[in-house]
Amino acid sequence: MQGAEQPPAGQMQDRQAVRRLGQGHGLNWQGLMEQLEQALPFTNMNESSLMYFKHPKRSVSLSLPVRMDDGRVRVFKGYRSVHSIALGPSMGGVRLKPGLNTHECEVLAAIMTLKNAVADLPLGGAKGGIDVDPDTLSSAELQRLTRRYTSELVELIGPREDIVAPDVGSDEQIMAWMLDTYNENLGNTVSGVVVGKPLPLGGSFGSKGARGHAAAGVTARVLEDQGQSIQNASVAIFGYGDAGRRCAERVKALGGRVVAVSDTLGGAYDSSGLDLEALNVQRDETGTVQGFATPLTPEELLALDVDVLVLAYDYGSINAGNVADVRAHYIVEATNRAVLPEAERALKRQGSVVIPDLIASIGGVIANYLEWVQDASNFFWLEEEILRAIDMRVLASVNAVLDVARTQRIDLRTAAYALALEKLHTASALRGVYP
Repeated sequence: MQGAEQPPAGQMQDRQAVRRLGQGHGLNWQGLMEQLEQALPFTNMNESSLMYFKHPKRSVSLSLPVRMDDGRVRVFKGYRSVHSIALGPSMGGVRLKPGLNTHECEVLAAIMTLKNAVADLPLGGAKGGIDVDPDTLSSAELQRLTRRYTSELVELIGPREDIVAPDVGSDEQIMAWMLDTYNENLGNTVSGVVVGKPLPLGGSFGSKGARGHAAAGVTARVLEDQGQSIQNASVAIFGYGDAGRRCAERVKALGGRVVAVSDTLGGAYDSSGLDLEALNVQRDETGTVQGFATPLTPEELLALDVDVLVLAYDYGSINAGNVADVRAHYIVEATNRAVLPEAERALKRQGSVVIPDLIASIGGVIANYLEWVQDASNFFWLEEEILRAIDMRVLASVNAVLDVARTQRIDLRTAAYALALEKLHTASALRGVYP
């Protein structure tokens, strides 16, 4: 998180340009439902179960007055949407992002429900956050805003009700502030209300890079299923944060060749493969990959002719406006809804394979689940045990989706949705309708 000092104006413009890539390009409920309807023929889901899915359980909108460093009071808008608790208490991220609204939270909460079902976790889906650019706030302002948001939700969140996690714009420090605020309000110590926390506060090994670690493993497994190999495959990664960085490192360990990466300020390219150790040193020292190797823009990275394109930034990275430029054969959604429906239809027509978020980014929800379990039992596993547990669960989930796709002769997204909907239907039918 940034302190009081602001990035140069040019850098702010670059960041805003990247953030606009997915904006206004159709992250909507209708698009999600259209894709789900394609999966319905491959499930036993009935109209009653579908009604539960179509209507989020709860959405709240919050007004958050915060005193700024200059003494004035500014009111921010906050949101929290719980989509489903059919499989268990809801869990989902808190995003700090300009332009955030209720609708975005509801769509992403529904995707979290589906993802938790594919991962075979006893959890439902949620999503929330604040309409704010965290880079424009000082650390003190950000802390006051986070604590106000948490205080407004204290009666709605909890380890058996709704568990919060990091997301776009938030990190383990934000989670630490949320944990402390929740516990101060309740007057006791409850660790499991928040996941993605620092280790000393009940966090878990492996949580920071789990999404990227798993995305690389999922990609390797899907390529293997299609008679190909990740070894020597050219890979470009759009979004070089924690997930993108860990994905790159594991791709290299698996024998792949990471030729390009990008962040909000720019990108780096080397056809023979980037020196990741040197790249990470620069990233740590300067906060960006810009200026390393051959420069390129994030938009140019999306258009590279590579074997695998990993999307690790935010929803809508590939949309109707830029899909015509995409030439990668495999597109990996290492973040939720990175490929919008209209773009995915175009990619299918050109023969590209989309590895959907429900399996490609599943490592994050599994790591969060394992942290929640550890907090509940107050027994914590070693890092090797955590990574082994993540890998086992990821592999089981991917294999289940591949089996459905192969048996039903459908694409991976439809197969993942069918698997998730079947589990939700079973849970909803067993619960019944409360009088």
